[in-house]
Amino acid sequence: MKVKQAEKFKGRGMRKCRICGGTRALIRSHNLYVCRRCFREVASSLNFKKYG
Repeated sequence: MKVKQAEKFKGRGMRKCRICGGTRALIRSHNLYVCRRCFREVASSLNFKKYG
């Protein structure tokens, strides 16, 4: 019996960073799916401003 790809892997393993492919510390809000390390590099190009 074959198992579909979506049923085989669930949770954190399915979600990956769009830039580096890492699975830890993902920013999922606003459908970004970028890890925090890559977010620091591309935040200004995504029109996020640094406060504080």
